[in-house]
Amino acid sequence: MLQQLADRSSELATTIRLAQAFGAMVRNRQATEFDAWLAQMDACGLAAFERLARGMRQDEAAIRAALTLPWSTGPVEGTINRLKMIKRSMYGRAKLDLLRQRVLLRPSS
Repeated sequence: MLQQLADRSSELATTIRLAQAFGAMVRNRQATEFDAWLAQMDACGLAAFERLARGMRQDEAAIRAALTLPWSTGPVEGTINRLKMIKRSMYGRAKLDLLRQRVLLRPSS
């Protein structure tokens, strides 16, 4: 399906290529590829990607750390997401005591 989309639009082909390259860079922790990838973003001719590249340069230290360091906030983010979902499902119907019980008694998925 991605190939069909890429065949229909050169902008979509560029988007798919850059997104896949970024995904591979993150999965494989290839911080050395980051500069080349940013250069491709600048040269792609798509304004949104050029803005994204500028923003990423402003936070380059954090991105490089994410690409090189072994730590992840994934488990914490999952817990925060679960707590927010429980809170939203109870909106306007309960106070802190019931929220506390639901958080403590509900098994994490």
